[in-house]
Amino acid sequence: MKISHGALSFDYDGGALRRISLGETEVIRGIAYLVRDRDWGTLVPQISDEEIEPTRISYCARFESQGAALAVAVVIDLAEGLSFTATAQAMGDFETNRAGFTVLHPITGVAGAAVTIEHCDGSIRSAQFPLLIEPWQPFQDLRALTHWLGGRQISCRLEGDVFEMEDQRQWGDASYKTYVRPLARPWPYKIADGAQFDQAVRLNWQGTAGVATTLPRTTATGVFPQTALVITAEEARRVVERPGDLALVKPQRLLCHFDATRHGLAELRAFSVLQASYDAAYDLELIARCDGDLDAEFSAHAIDLAASGLQVASIMICPSVDRQSTPPGSDWPPCPPLADVYKAARKAFPRVSLGGGMVSFFPELNRKRPPVVGLDFVSHGLCPIVHDASDAGVMQTLEAVAHITASARAIIGDKAYRLGPSTIAMRQNPYGARVIPNPDGARVCMTNDDPRHRTVFGAAYALGLAAALVGSGAEVWTPAGLYGPRGVMDWQGQAYPMARVLAELATRAGQQVEAELMPNVSARLQFAGAEMTTDLARYVRTELA
Repeated sequence: MKISHGALSFDYDGGALRRISLGETEVIRGIAYLVRDRDWGTLVPQISDEEIEPTRISYCARFESQGAALAVAVVIDLAEGLSFTATAQAMGDFETNRAGFTVLHPITGVAGAAVTIEHCDGSIRSAQFPLLIEPWQPFQDLRALTHWLGGRQISCRLEGDVFEMEDQRQWGDASYKTYVRPLARPWPYKIADGAQFDQAVRLNWQGTAGVATTLPRTTATGVFPQTALVITAEEARRVVERPGDLALVKPQRLLCHFDATRHGLAELRAFSVLQASYDAAYDLELIARCDGDLDAEFSAHAIDLAASGLQVASIMICPSVDRQSTPPGSDWPPCPPLADVYKAARKAFPRVSLGGGMVSFFPELNRKRPPVVGLDFVSHGLCPIVHDASDAGVMQTLEAVAHITASARAIIGDKAYRLGPSTIAMRQNPYGARVIPNPDGARVCMTNDDPRHRTVFGAAYALGLAAALVGSGAEVWTPAGLYGPRGVMDWQGQAYPMARVLAELATRAGQQVEAELMPNVSARLQFAGAEMTTDLARYVRTELA
């Protein structure tokens, strides 16, 4: 629902405010009262007693988890500025990782810009929004942030607790996120039965409108990367019986997932059998134990690989413990130095291209940066539903891709760059013990089964991601698996709409391409004699209809 009052406008959606604008300029991407469970899953509130008036919105939200509830009374006042206040009360001992306000600052016109910070003790300092992506919180102990955008000075005051900011671009979100309760405090934590607390976010502005700040029209040129599909041993066994399934997309590469904590010679042989029937470059994604003698471990892997008959073009090494994120304030899990891991792997596989990085996402790479001197390439994945599973939120992540790839380049230099599995749904949750179930096929953060992947929405997102990658120098991208909720077809071989898009893109590997991307609006790829386009705005509107 679109709400307007004077120069102020925003979309009101399920109790949250999105695209808060003054005139034509988006000054705040969103304000929401969010509650997270112990796995960082976002709880969906039950909204009741909702009243929408010209200058006032009120409602009650109830969040339920493990037999307890958090009841929140909300008032949004537009009479002077914008005031978003909330009073919460626990009903039962309520366990959570976070309960309170989240404020999103956009990145267009903001990245690298000046900001004035007021801390909780009243002290004030001048700073800048990070240009390259910060691995840790750029600003802590926050009471207010003031910046200029679109000719106006925007002040955002935060009340009721200690807030801090993280550079949310590293998860793919096109925003800087200010949130309640510092990560250095213990989590999960419990809000005692009957406990009550208040929070507020207050926006004020001054100055006259200048030139509107709009989403960028980004144009880039480069060589289009090779297309890979990630595949498991189970899928390899199935596709041997259905050889036409891989022919549907004809990827140049197959990323063979191998978890040494669970897999062995049988899984390697499954990939080898497939290699005899499908010609491609076979890359091994090796999740290594790294819990003992590294030389002995990687020597054993080399023996098994030779026995299997699988001829690999490359091996990407990731210690098993690095599949889980280590948030700010947490202790790093025991793990040998990455330089020692890569040295042992190089000794065991002297003639194979060796890669490092993360099988998860860019934040993990950014926080544990590999010693690239011992590597031939570096890889990480993407997932657009870590924080925001809305249609608009997914498409907005395309705006952040150029920030991620530029920040990755600052880490890895001129090493070859690969984008690992990058699907809408999450194959493994680095931030909790599980991916979030989605039996109803809803829009759910950090789920391993997002229904949009199987629709034209998924095809449009894949084409948008392809456009966003042009200019990054990425040599390989992995936009899907083969079967199932993150594949190009279901287990019966029924193709999803993205299969046709990926098949066309796979034929373009190594070709010069010009890309134009307007996040949430459109994407275009221009090859010699061929153009591919998609209307991204069509798929954002479905959410607001």
